[in-house]
Amino acid sequence: MADYQTRRTLMVDTQVRPSDVTKFPIIDALLTVPREDYVPTGLRDAAYIGENLDIGGGRVLLEPRTLAKMLDAADVEPTDVVLDLGCGLGYSTAVLAHMAEFVVAVEEDAELAEEAQQNLSTSGIDNAAVFAGELAEGAAKNGPYDLIMLQGAVEVVPQTLVDQVKDGGRIVAIFAEGALGVVRVGHKIDGVMNWRMVFNAAAPVLNGFRKEVAFTF
Repeated sequence: MADYQTRRTLMVDTQVRPSDVTKFPIIDALLTVPREDYVPTGLRDAAYIGENLDIGGGRVLLEPRTLAKMLDAADVEPTDVVLDLGCGLGYSTAVLAHMAEFVVAVEEDAELAEEAQQNLSTSGIDNAAVFAGELAEGAAKNGPYDLIMLQGAVEVVPQTLVDQVKDGGRIVAIFAEGALGVVRVGHKIDGVMNWRMVFNAAAPVLNGFRKEVAFTF
C-alpha cells in the first residue's frame, strides 16, 4: 500500500519549500489535505508528481509548486470568503477551505462538480460548497468575495468576475502568454483591478477565458 503521508511530506519538502513558500497556513494545508483523494482513481500514484496532472477534458490539477505559490501570492486570511473557479475534483477547494472561512467552488462539468462535493464531504470539509456552472460567470449570488482563484490559465478576466470581488479584494490567475504563462495577482482598488506579475507558470486555458478574436478584412 502506498505511503501517501510520506509522499505528501516529500512534496512539501522538495517542491513547495524550495520555491520560497514557507507560510505556516499553506504548509499546514498541503500537509493535511490528502491530494490522492482528489484525482481520478487510476492516477492516485501520480498525485504528488511535480507537474500538472491531466484530469481529462483538457483540464489539469495544477502542480503543487504552482498552487502553493498562488496561495502565497493570494495572502489567504482566516476570515476570507473565496471563489475557486475550475476546482476539478476539489483539491484546491479543500486546501483553501483549510485556510479560509468559506469557499464557493464552481466547476463547469456537472459530474466533476458532484464528485468534488462528494470528495469534500467524505473528507469532513463543511465550509465549502461546489456548484456546476460556467466558470466565467462565477457565482455572484454567493459573493462578493475577498479572493477569487482560477485553477487554470486565462487570456482575459471578464468584468463579470471583477464585479464579484470586494473592493480591496484580489484575483489570482495564470495568464497564458504563448507557450508560457505568468501568474498575476490583481488587487481591486476603487473598482479597478491593479495587476502585478508574481512568477511564471503554465496551464491549459479555461473555457470562457479566451480573448475574442477580432476579424479584419
